[in-house]
Amino acid sequence: MIYTESMSIYIHKSHNVSVLIYHLICPTKYRKVVMTEKVDMVLKETCLALSNRYQIHFLEIGADQDHVHFLIQSIPTYTPTKIARVVKSITAREIFARVPEVKQELWGGEFWSDGYYISTIGKHGSEKAVTTYVKNQGKEQEYIKFHQGQLALL
Repeated sequence: MIYTESMSIYIHKSHNVSVLIYHLICPTKYRKVVMTEKVDMVLKETCLALSNRYQIHFLEIGADQDHVHFLIQSIPTYTPTKIARVVKSITAREIFARVPEVKQELWGGEFWSDGYYISTIGKHGSEKAVTTYVKNQGKEQEYIKFHQGQLALL
């Protein structure tokens, strides 16, 4: 199943404007193949209801047999962890309630595995595109790079 909503938007709040987009991948518990048409439909409906309740906008949802890809836009006050927790907990509860045979298939009582993958996605492209954009600012002066950080693992 692939569900695609309109493209990302600028979210205007009282003191900020943001376009924060995340790619979230959630595998099913035990990597069991439980994504059926019925489960896909419940997942989509639940996510759209989440959009109305939380400030989480689903740009795209795509399911493979044992995991789901979400392209999500949200606000700066929601951490990636909060977004993943809300999506996983509410969708799991709804799937178990509306498709009870899935709960029997996943004998542990959980729909999603404990882990997930989440990454930021830029509205205007890659890190290189943003670097080029920043370099082209300030047309009256030449751009001077005064710091370039190196990614370090904690």
